[in-house]
Amino acid sequence: MHVHFGVDLLEPEWRESVVCIGTFDGVHLGHQEVIRHAVSRARAEGLPCVLTTFDRHPAAILAPERCPPTIASLQSNLGHFEKLGVSVAVVLTFDRALSQTSAKEFFEHVIKLKFHARAIVLGHDFAFGKNRQGTPAWLREHIETEVLPPFEIGGVRVSSSAIRRAVQDGRVEDAAALLGRPFEIPGIVVAGHRLGRELGYPTANLARSFNQVTPADGVYAGECETAFGRFSAAISIGVRPNIDALRTIEAFLIDYPGNELYGTAVRLFVDNRIREQRLFPTLEELKHQMALDVAQVSRSL
Repeated sequence: MHVHFGVDLLEPEWRESVVCIGTFDGVHLGHQEVIRHAVSRARAEGLPCVLTTFDRHPAAILAPERCPPTIASLQSNLGHFEKLGVSVAVVLTFDRALSQTSAKEFFEHVIKLKFHARAIVLGHDFAFGKNRQGTPAWLREHIETEVLPPFEIGGVRVSSSAIRRAVQDGRVEDAAALLGRPFEIPGIVVAGHRLGRELGYPTANLARSFNQVTPADGVYAGECETAFGRFSAAISIGVRPNIDALRTIEAFLIDYPGNELYGTAVRLFVDNRIREQRLFPTLEELKHQMALDVAQVSRSL
């Protein structure tokens, strides 16, 4: 898959394409349905599928006070676009200028001039342009447009907001059912207090690089993907009541060979919640509970 950031340097040599537009935060099952349909149609007509998305949620510019935390990183989203068969992904910077661009101007200068669109595929709730003028009804007056209906599982509509609520509630299994995969937390391993090391359970402390939705405080079972392989992990999220008041995300990697991880990028995959966070009267009791948590993680994965 080819990736372009912006359209200034995009000089397509294809004559026509099928275009798919959306924010696609998290690339959940509903998004996947839209993208697969666009890819399928493009392949059937021997055309490239050009997907365009944004570098941030539009609310970050239009209503910052109501902007939701992100479900997944842009890098993760791009990886899923490629797996779904997208030919070209174009990432647009959603800034004040773009938010003030009319639907007509965006359609003529980007969709037609830069993408050479023959047809457009989008989800039922997407609109573009200033004041969301570019509705499906507006598009149908200018180009062949396919709008996919809401995607449901067991009568429940799959949406990014439902996934955020599930993650924030600690219902990571429900979030996974809507995403089609476990909820993922990417980050960089940084130094912590090293208490886990002293207790016999050295943990990888994660520092994230963007405002991502965070699971409710608690201990979770999951996996950690590192430069040295993928390992089962007991994941602790929340304040460390026995140490300080800082909220952290840290993981004990089961059967990890001990290679140094500081400064490296890892990805946590959060599968299920084991228990809530709680205060232990002594470090010995904390150590005992950590042993129980690790044993439970080993049994559950």
